[in-house]
Amino acid sequence: MKANEAKSVQVTFTLNKMTCPSVKLYNEYLPQADEVKYLGIHLDRRLNWRKHITSKRKQLDLKLQNLYWITGRKSQLSLENKLLVYKVILKPVWTYGIQLWGTASNSNLEILERLQSKVLRIITDAQWYVPNTIIKRDLQIPMVKQEARTLRANYRK
Repeated sequence: MKANEAKSVQVTFTLNKMTCPSVKLYNEYLPQADEVKYLGIHLDRRLNWRKHITSKRKQLDLKLQNLYWITGRKSQLSLENKLLVYKVILKPVWTYGIQLWGTASNSNLEILERLQSKVLRIITDAQWYVPNTIIKRDLQIPMVKQEARTLRANYRK
């Protein structure tokens, strides 16, 4: 197998501000970068997962826009089928690679939790005064932090 030096970059994963010396591949120096996308996961040099989570949030916003006709208030679809749409189409987008990025800080995970709450509120057509925790409890949907904790623990076994 031969690596493509035109598509390769060097990322130094560290909390230090200094970078490692340049790396050569086939006698060509690889360009240094602060982040890289590998198998759909954005890896930044400090591994704080902010870039990955915000890109997933944007991707989910677009999917939600496209699915609003089937999950929104005026949809004639039953609640069970709306939840099925959430579990089959939206949830796999944000759970992909969660064993890795699930270790992100709470402030980064809350970006996806806010989107999850928004989706469930749209699906249930809940009033503004109904707390998100009650919606998630009644639908038996785990929060993003709980899902990350569970899948991380299963991955370590």
